[in-house]
Amino acid sequence: MRNKVTVVGAGNVGATTAQRIFDKGYADVVLVDVVDGLPQGKALDMLEAGPVVKSDASVIGTNGYDETSDSDIVVVTSGIARKPGMSRDDLLLTNMKIVTDVVENAVSKSPNCILLIVTNPLDAMAQQALYVSGFSSHRVVGMAGILDTARFRSFIAAELNVSVEAISAWVLGGHGDTMVPVAGSTTVGGTPITKLIPVKRLNELIQRTKDGGAEIVGLLKTGSAYYAPSAAITQMVESILLDKKEILPCTAMLNGQYGINNLYVGVPVKLGSSGVEEIIEFALTDEEISALSKSADAVKELISIMDNSNK
Repeated sequence: MRNKVTVVGAGNVGATTAQRIFDKGYADVVLVDVVDGLPQGKALDMLEAGPVVKSDASVIGTNGYDETSDSDIVVVTSGIARKPGMSRDDLLLTNMKIVTDVVENAVSKSPNCILLIVTNPLDAMAQQALYVSGFSSHRVVGMAGILDTARFRSFIAAELNVSVEAISAWVLGGHGDTMVPVAGSTTVGGTPITKLIPVKRLNELIQRTKDGGAEIVGLLKTGSAYYAPSAAITQMVESILLDKKEILPCTAMLNGQYGINNLYVGVPVKLGSSGVEEIIEFALTDEEISALSKSADAVKELISIMDNSNK
């Protein structure tokens, strides 16, 4: 019996995520959206690709939640997208309401699911999903660090003309302007990145990583990134469904780790069948610790705004 994954939001991120999961064939997929016909049409198009990609999985589209019952994972991509000049923080209150509604409906049909949050501002939305669902924090996780790290690795690979597979890197902290690319732990074929790229140029690559989403928004003008985000989501889904226990940078609830309490922040986690199975702590430089703390403070500000809105 195949697993079942619900993807809420049939926009570019959600639909591409649904396609990637369907193509792999190990999970049936339900695509949900409020726009009549949109998830149904996209799901039918994906289903008809099955013979070509050799997937016998099911994929259906719906405007409700009955079809999502007993999902193993619910991926939440719903929300308004960033526009040029708009920060992730601008999205906060609108997307908070959307995520609240989605989570309430999803968990009523799939009380044993794992929630995978993608909606921006991501760290705050993961915290809201935890609050609304009443789940244990290991069952609510956000997609951020994998995407940010992939961008960092892509830029380094292009700079050095090496395979992306040769690069080990981590991007921690909040998913936004305060993210923390950890240069001190970044290696290429085991060689520290600081020995391969001059500091000035490395700082430029770090800044480009921080601006990665905004750069794509600026180029597209009418949308935001979805190919890389959907690939990152699919890697998380696979690690959970197949109990791979990969160590991945994800947005998770911290309770004392890295000196941060009761807050969703991007850190390395072991991701398996029960969700976040362990927070991995590794040594950071004083500068990196300070940057991570600053990133956490930025998330706290968003949480405070949401708390005031809930009163």
